[in-house]
Amino acid sequence: PNPFNPSTTIEFNVPGYEFVKVDIYNSAGQFVVNLANEELAPGAYKTTWDGRDHQGREVASGVYTYRMRSGTFTATKSMTFIK
Repeated sequence: PNPFNPSTTIEFNVPGYEFVKVDIYNSAGQFVVNLANEELAPGAYKTTWDGRDHQGREVASGVYTYRMRSGTFTATKSMTFIK
């Protein structure tokens, strides 16, 4: 859901064996946390973000962006975290 609290699920499909990376960034473009960084087989996947950064600290309310990269494919979408 968007906006979300306390967590949100990001769903994506992988068409072939691909290295997949899913990162979250804040509105200033700064890295927040990595949710996926691995080679995946073809299929449907889900990953959950709990509103915490890479050090386990809860982030501030605001707009965040997730970027998924897989092979030559890149997708970027925004989401709003509300405490």
